[in-house]
Amino acid sequence: MKDVLLSLLAGLVIGVVFKFLRLPLPAPPVLAGVMGVVGVYLGGVVFDWIMKTFFN
Repeated sequence: MKDVLLSLLAGLVIGVVFKFLRLPLPAPPVLAGVMGVVGVYLGGVVFDWIMKTFFN
C-alpha cells in the first residue's frame, strides 16, 4: 500500500510541475493508458501461468 501511495504522490507532483511549466502532460490518453497497464499486467499473469502449467 505504501508503494501505491508513493506512486500516486509522485504522479501528482509531476502533474502539478508540468502544468505549472505549461507543458503537455507526459501521459497517454486516459483509456489507452489504463488499457496499456492492464495489458502489461495480464501479460505477466499469463506468462506465469504458462510457465507453471507447462514447464513445471
